[in-house]
Amino acid sequence: MTFARSQQGLSILGWLMVLAVVAFFASTAFKVIPHYLDYMSLEKIITSVETDKALEVRTVGEFYSHVEKGMQVNSIRDLKMRDILKVKVENNEFLAHLKYEKREPLIENLDLVVTFDKEFRVRMP
Repeated sequence: MTFARSQQGLSILGWLMVLAVVAFFASTAFKVIPHYLDYMSLEKIITSVETDKALEVRTVGEFYSHVEKGMQVNSIRDLKMRDILKVKVENNEFLAHLKYEKREPLIENLDLVVTFDKEFRVRMP
């Protein structure tokens, strides 16, 4: 009859450990996911210059203006557009380099760091 006793399941201490691990990963995800959503929004804003023909973006200034408006619409307020995005024109294409890093405090002196670095070749309409 000792066989049934060995299959009782997790103790309260075991459940607390499982709960602590799940809470840690959930907290980490809730801190990192918004930065990935902002990055995906920025990607979509940048590539929309090529796909949306009605925009008529022809200069670097207009490109920056379009991205800045898109950042306002998507509530991306904690990034400075001129610091994270460098745009130049080459061979009738915009070369946009999106590069930035975000830090989120995790525990005491430990931080979560996400780094985004991508170059886009966007054809002028």
